[in-house]
Amino acid sequence: MKRSTSKGTETREFNYREIDWELRPGGMLVQKRDVGGGSSGPMIKIKVSHGSCHYDTSVPAQSTFGDLKKVLAHEIGLEPKEQRLLFRGKEREDDEYLHMVGVKDMSKVILFEDPASKERKLEEMKRNQGTFEAYEAVARVRAEVDKLCEKVVELETTFCSGTTVADKEFVVLTELLMTQLLKLDSIEADGEAKVQRRIEVRRIQSFVETLDNLKARNSNPFSNSSNAVSVTTKWETFASGVGSLGSPFPTQSATKVTQDWELFD
Repeated sequence: MKRSTSKGTETREFNYREIDWELRPGGMLVQKRDVGGGSSGPMIKIKVSHGSCHYDTSVPAQSTFGDLKKVLAHEIGLEPKEQRLLFRGKEREDDEYLHMVGVKDMSKVILFEDPASKERKLEEMKRNQGTFEAYEAVARVRAEVDKLCEKVVELETTFCSGTTVADKEFVVLTELLMTQLLKLDSIEADGEAKVQRRIEVRRIQSFVETLDNLKARNSNPFSNSSNAVSVTTKWETFASGVGSLGSPFPTQSATKVTQDWELFD
């Protein structure tokens, strides 16, 4: 602000700052305190009891219970919204002032965790435990599928070398793979564990289709070994999204076999 006079120009500067007001209990209108400014009056030590743990916490004497919760959050690891504070047998609201309800130096305040917050944490722990167990279950199936994969490769190598393979070997190996598919179907998984389960399902389906093709070619010694036999495996989907071999319809076979015949003289 500038002020002019006849004897010259006198400049005076005034710093104006917007003042925040608050209504104290009892109807008194006072200037709002700056809790973090260090000008909140003398400090008091409060004894806080949390289960079997005890804390001595120092706060300004004219702090609110909400201010006390913020200080306690750094000491005990509970967010202010997860805390409940009791003084003289009554739960206190965040906007209540300590000195207005009789909190003095060395007063005792009881802290307990909000039941709803505790319930949410328990549910989260259960979900995490369930995810871990699903990971382990999928990993066990993966180990079994890896072993069966080696047998599929050995069987394919034997067949391609021209050695006759009994159909029973294809059937038994397929059944073993389907057993692992059923195990995957029984695993309740979410998130990344569900993705890993889906990967194993596709692996098993791929191995089963390979065995179906080898079995069809093995049953037809007169066929061209390259592309003479085409086998299509039909899959059903369980409620969990895991694929299973579907049962053939009475009027339509789940396996299509194409045979090329040569005419002899």
